[in-house]
Amino acid sequence: MQGFAASSSSAADTDWTLDPASSVLTYQSVKKNTVIETNQIRNLEGTLSAQGDAKVVFDLNSVDTGVDLRNVRMRFLFFETYKFPVATVTAKVDPAAFADLPSKRRMTTKIPFVLNLHGVDKEYQAELIVTMITDTSVSIASKSPVAVRVEDFGLLPNVEKLQVAANVTNIVPIASVSFDFIFNNGQAGVSPTPVASVAAEGAGEGNAVPASTIAAVGPVKTDESKQAYTDEECVNRFDVLSRTGAIYFRRGSARLDPESRPVLATVLDVVAKCPNLKVEISGHTDADGSVEENRTLSLRRATAVAGYIQDAGVPSARIATAGYGEDRPIAANDSEKNKALNRRIEFSASSLVQ
Repeated sequence: MQGFAASSSSAADTDWTLDPASSVLTYQSVKKNTVIETNQIRNLEGTLSAQGDAKVVFDLNSVDTGVDLRNVRMRFLFFETYKFPVATVTAKVDPAAFADLPSKRRMTTKIPFVLNLHGVDKEYQAELIVTMITDTSVSIASKSPVAVRVEDFGLLPNVEKLQVAANVTNIVPIASVSFDFIFNNGQAGVSPTPVASVAAEGAGEGNAVPASTIAAVGPVKTDESKQAYTDEECVNRFDVLSRTGAIYFRRGSARLDPESRPVLATVLDVVAKCPNLKVEISGHTDADGSVEENRTLSLRRATAVAGYIQDAGVPSARIATAGYGEDRPIAANDSEKNKALNRRIEFSASSLVQ
């Protein structure tokens, strides 16, 4: 951007690149009405063109709460990263508005932007502090937090999932987001690997984030891209994946619905990264129909999921199946919502017998 280019005319037509190591994005959430938690999204990428076109990409699989189990809950239950691995912010900045920045070194401005999260676009306006750190480095920071309402992105049901999984109450459905983005002019040596292209590799068919929306800036390194998980990390992921409610079957059938593919691809990825564990896949139903029919149907559904995993090359010795029918409900069978909760596939892990 010309206004950020200081006295260097050659830099004036150069795009600016986000420095992920120096940039920070945090959000605060409130649970139990008074307990405030601050989380960070560690993997950020972005560009700011000389014409003022800005894009920042947030790798939602890099959400960091400081605790692995909480990380996985946020990733798989709240953000549903198996379908929506990234969020993006796009904005149009007027370069002329920053013509005095090289001399003033620090300016305050308001800029409208669009946040794409969970497949939904929402317009916001942020009050920013723009600071010229050096002639080739600029900080763009929030002057005050941006309030993001989860209901605007269809995420209220996912708040309920978090509350159940974490056994907490009253998670306030608003997050306060703060950031300090450092952009460097003409940064060299950045790998052109897009954040979402890597994140989406594990999402399988049905990934809701088009590759065209991703800024290509750097390689991805997150917990979910590890080559192998510890036993504790494996158990955490199987437990949370059991709570997603994202494995679907046709009514009264053991035929997997294509909408199940994104989470099944994530399950397969976790199984592959937990080679020392045997995985039991258990099927569960609601109480409609006979006890015996439900038990048979639940086993057939568990077997269908096992077949998906085995077809990908996982040895059958690492997979077990069980059908519990209506015997282990997690909610009363007194409403369609609760019945849907009881119709589920669960995963558990145990050590392989050598």
